Amino acid sequence: METKTARKLYDAVKDEPIYDYHCHLPPEQIAKNINMKDLADAWLSGDHYKWRMMRAMGIDEKYITGNADSYEKYTAWARTVENLIGNPLYHWTHLELQRYFGINEPLTKKSAPSIWKKANDLLQKPEMSVKNIFERFNIYAVGTTDDPVDSLEYHRAIAEGTAPIGKINTKVIPSFRPDKALNINSDGFASYIRNLSKASDTTIKFTDDILTALEKRLDYFISMGCKSADHGLEYAPYTITPGGHIEKIFRRAMAGKKITREEADTYKTKMLILLSNIYAQKGIVMQLHLSVIRNINMKIFSQVGDNAGIDAVNDRELSKNLAALMGHMELPKTVLYSLNPKDYYPLATIMGGFQEAGIEGKMQLGSAWWFCDHRDGMEEQMRVLANLGMLPAFIGMLTDSRSFLSYPRHEYFRRIMCNLIGKWVENGEYPNDAQKLEKIARDISFGNAKRYFG
Repeated sequence: METKTARKLYDAVKDEPIYDYHCHLPPEQIAKNINMKDLADAWLSGDHYKWRMMRAMGIDEKYITGNADSYEKYTAWARTVENLIGNPLYHWTHLELQRYFGINEPLTKKSAPSIWKKANDLLQKPEMSVKNIFERFNIYAVGTTDDPVDSLEYHRAIAEGTAPIGKINTKVIPSFRPDKALNINSDGFASYIRNLSKASDTTIKFTDDILTALEKRLDYFISMGCKSADHGLEYAPYTITPGGHIEKIFRRAMAGKKITREEADTYKTKMLILLSNIYAQKGIVMQLHLSVIRNINMKIFSQVGDNAGIDAVNDRELSKNLAALMGHMELPKTVLYSLNPKDYYPLATIMGGFQEAGIEGKMQLGSAWWFCDHRDGMEEQMRVLANLGMLPAFIGMLTDSRSFLSYPRHEYFRRIMCNLIGKWVENGEYPNDAQKLEKIARDISFGNAKRYFG
């Protein structure tokens, strides 16, 4: 933090609770109140951010996702960290060492053995269980990412206090992620629809039956505390055709026939419009994660599967289709994310056209996501939002993480946010009104998200 104002602002927000409204933490591990077995498990078991950097270092795949032992994987990561100058993973790794383990020494090949021993000894202590991590970092709520066919048995056990974790203050909230029901051109679509039919106790013969099934499952999710639905999209589909044509496409998909991209867009357009209407009626926040290309390296995909660190930014045109799609929706509260920062200006202007009287910040420009959640990316996202929207209404940071060690990312974000505001103030671009500035910073850190999601 580069200014006195920034440091004062950070002091005011550093202890604010965390509302991690979008993450990929496994509910089963939360319910079982696990302790991570070692640093390799904590850092490398599912973190495709790190896997990408290890591949860039030329490290063999067996030390990344293969069958090498934990210590070999950890030392391969330590060698990688030494070379991550300017990379957010360098910052996150050392924030985690400091905040969880009290280790201030940089992680290098030389320091790796002593850090491994000290951190692993601490990881086995009760204070490093999931429950105690949540309490230590003042986690108000986490929004996990869950498929509509999920039984939510672990969410129920957590909510009822019958899981090993027992009663906790943190709210563990399921989020509705119906991607598999929309990806009609993906392998396994027909099989998934049969699973959805069973889970919802709904006979599915037409596309409207899918919506009925999804609404039933959404109602169940809401009974378990669900506040938001989430959609991962390569791009914004928008193709309007007669209903009979959509039904023909659906029947062909259920028969295992190949579906073209244009046919898939026709189906997805209908489903997204009608699902958004359901979300609006039920008070569910809709999150749209846009502009990603999945699984570009088929060799690694065949070895590792999804979430292997082989996704990329999509540079397909977005604005026209997204604006048209949203124009057909009965819009709920909506958060628009893009993996491609070129989309920030279009997204910010589109959402400005759909704001609504009586709901502050109904349409949100989502935080810098995935490849963008570094200092430059966070600052750019907040600058665009400030230029074209209302920064004080911003719902702030999320981890989007699979790791229980990721919570210092909220500290990272808060420091960057306070530094940006502090520079504006000390440049004379906004009054140095401590009370107003602290309210803005507190709201972005926690208050806005709590009010937005309820």
